[in-house]
Amino acid sequence: MTTVNNLYDKDSLTVMETAEDAYVRGSSRLEEIRNYAKGAGLKRIGIAHCVSMPKEAAAVGEFLSEDFEVYSVDCKCGKVSKLEMLGREGNGVMCNPAGQADYLKENDTELNISMGLCVGHDMIFSQKSSVAVTTLVVKDRVNNHNTMEAIRTLIK
Repeated sequence: MTTVNNLYDKDSLTVMETAEDAYVRGSSRLEEIRNYAKGAGLKRIGIAHCVSMPKEAAAVGEFLSEDFEVYSVDCKCGKVSKLEMLGREGNGVMCNPAGQADYLKENDTELNISMGLCVGHDMIFSQKSSVAVTTLVVKDRVNNHNTMEAIRTLIK
């Protein structure tokens, strides 16, 4: 059987301890993220968001800016075409999750928040991010970004 000592290094245990201390009964996920970042002594937070959520990202940024420097970037950063990204003809600008990660890295963020990135794009963003990523909003176009609704339809 695998033990805690085999699964977690010192840094991971520090994250777990800071997360435990960040929990306050009755607090929202957003408040918990703020509490975590304050407890970890972080100064710079990044927000990678879907281009369809500018107001929400701005509100989160404003909330966090009381305690942190906040850098926000939408998914269409860099204005990468479908031809350039995928080698396919098509209209419009593609999402650029690696570009989002790069922008936040250039701004020395210490924690990044994912807000409404598409499936796959969220994976690339997390993979390319130079710091830990926590998810605040997941994209669910059908259920107004409330994925629990789709899960509840599976429960009989």
